[in-house]
Amino acid sequence: MEFSIAQIATMLGGEVKGDGTAKINMLAKIQDAKKGQIAFLSNPKYEQFIYTTQASAVIVKKDFQGKKNINSSLILVDDPYNSFTLLLEEYHKLISFQKSGIEEPSYLGEKSVIGQNIYRGAFSYIGSNVRIGDNVKIYPHVYVGDNVVIGNNTILHANVKLYADTHIGNNCVIHAGAVIGSDGFGFAPQEDKTYKTIPQLGNVLIEDNVTIGANSVIDCATMFGDSTIIRKGVKMDNLIQIAHNVEIGKNTVIAAQTGISGSTKIGENCVLAGQVGIAGHLVIANNTSIGAQAGISKSIKDEGERLIGYPAVDIKDYFKSYAVFKQLPDLNTRLRQLEERMSRSGVSEN
Repeated sequence: MEFSIAQIATMLGGEVKGDGTAKINMLAKIQDAKKGQIAFLSNPKYEQFIYTTQASAVIVKKDFQGKKNINSSLILVDDPYNSFTLLLEEYHKLISFQKSGIEEPSYLGEKSVIGQNIYRGAFSYIGSNVRIGDNVKIYPHVYVGDNVVIGNNTILHANVKLYADTHIGNNCVIHAGAVIGSDGFGFAPQEDKTYKTIPQLGNVLIEDNVTIGANSVIDCATMFGDSTIIRKGVKMDNLIQIAHNVEIGKNTVIAAQTGISGSTKIGENCVLAGQVGIAGHLVIANNTSIGAQAGISKSIKDEGERLIGYPAVDIKDYFKSYAVFKQLPDLNTRLRQLEERMSRSGVSEN
């Protein structure tokens, strides 16, 4: 697909400086871009490339003043990075939503309602009483259980599994291999040292604009009528485990290999880095940032805290402690040398 530079500028709310009629068919890095491609300049460290790039257009800040001749047309915007991100999003939508129609073999259960402009890939399975909105893309080998609801413009990539009664909102993306609605880890210990399975009867509710990474798992709630809830705008990386009855607040981002135990409530606008572990039945306040590999064993009540380590502590205190920790080998050596001198001089250690 091709768009003129002027059309792209209109989309971004920007102004063209140069030829607005040239056609763009690809996005690229400023140092690698060729004719017919568009790049952006946000970081001053890359300014050198704007004078040598072959890009047909470059997105720059409105107040940008070049020091040399620039061959590319410029699109002047308030924030080049955000504008280029918007282009990436639009380009991704064009690619992701190109597919339509029904590939065979595929299965559609009784009383299921399907919206307009649907894509159903080969070997996909849709159960009974399912409701699917418009422009939904269901890739091959996706399983959609009975009574599932899927909103408009949602994409289910290959091998996604949605257990019965799962609700997915509008504009969601669920990547390959994700499992939504599987049983929570519920087992009751018995007197004979065995474990009795506790049936998991709730569901999973995922609101609008949520992204779930590949091979992530979200367990259903335990009790009938309850939900594990992922609020609007949450972004989850790959390989994440969300246990039963967890609630993730809106616009929270979670990096890979994080695990959240049952019935914990994560606030809004939180940031959880990779391999964070959070115990069950906790409450994490809004705007909390948790560093990589941190272990959270108690609730975080104050908003805006920045934590790291296990057990997690304030990030400033952690690095103060770490500065001391790094010196321990040297301190130990100096202590042993002092003990040896005291011993040779006949001074008692007591």
